Amino acid sequence: MARTSTFILAGIGIFTMAFAQSDRPAEPIPAASNEGTALRTLSQDAFRPGEKLTYIVHYGWVNAGEATVELKESENIMGRKVWRAIGRGRSLGAFNTFYKVDDRYETYFDAQGVFPWMFIRRVSEGGYDFSQDYMYKQHRREVVTQEKKTYTVPPSVQDMLSAFYYARTFDFSHAKPGDVYTIDCFLDDELWPLRMKFVGKETIKLRTGKYRCLKFQPVVQEGRIFKGNDDLNVWITDDGNRIPVLAQAKVLVGSIKMEISGYEGLAHPIAKL
Repeated sequence: MARTSTFILAGIGIFTMAFAQSDRPAEPIPAASNEGTALRTLSQDAFRPGEKLTYIVHYGWVNAGEATVELKESENIMGRKVWRAIGRGRSLGAFNTFYKVDDRYETYFDAQGVFPWMFIRRVSEGGYDFSQDYMYKQHRREVVTQEKKTYTVPPSVQDMLSAFYYARTFDFSHAKPGDVYTIDCFLDDELWPLRMKFVGKETIKLRTGKYRCLKFQPVVQEGRIFKGNDDLNVWITDDGNRIPVLAQAKVLVGSIKMEISGYEGLAHPIAKL
C-alpha cells in the first residue's frame, strides 16, 4: 500500500493525491512586475488556532494509519499575522511491520490571506525518506525550493496543506451539483490545478455519529491511481467549519477509507445529528 500517509493528508484537504492527477495548466505563468504583487486579504471564520482534527485510515477492514492536523499561532511575516498548521501521519499495528509510515507536514500560512509563506515536508514511508522545504515569496509570485530553484507561480498559490484551509473559506451556500472549484497548488516542484466537483448534500453515519455533509468528487486524470472521478468521494460538514469527516477511495490495489475520529477547538458547532 504505497504512500498510505500521503493519502491521509491528501484526503484531509479534499484535494491533493487525487487532485494531483488532474491536468496541468497549458499556459505559462507571467512573472510579477517590478513593483511586486499585492497580497491577498480575505474574511473567514471557518477555523482558528487551537483546532485539532484526528482521522483513522482503513485499508480494507484494517486500521492502517492515523493522521492529525493541528493549527497554532506563529510569528508575523512582513508585518502580517501567520498561523502554523502541522499535519502528522503514521501507520498503525501490523502495517508497522512491513510498511512503516511516519510523515510530518508543516505550513506557515498568512492568517489574513490564507496563503503559505513556508512549507516543510518530512516523509518516511516503508524505508523511503525524503524532505521538501519551500519558501513562498508571495509578493514576487515565486517559490524557492531546497535545491535553490526558483519557480514562477500564480498569486496566492497554495501548498498541499494550506490548500486544506483555503478550501474551507469557500462559500458553498449557493453550490449546485456539477459546480467545479479550482485551487492553484505548487506540489512536487510543479504547478497543479486542484479541482473538486460538488455532488450534493448527504447525511452520513460514521462511528462517531451522524453528520450533515456536502459531498465532493475530485476531478482526476483517469487510469493513474484512480480509475475514474467517482472512485474518490469526500464529505465535509455542512456548517461553518467545513471539515472533512469521510473520504473513500477505490485505488488500483484495493480500497481506502479515511474517517474522522476526533476534533477539538472548532470555530462553530458541528453539523452532527
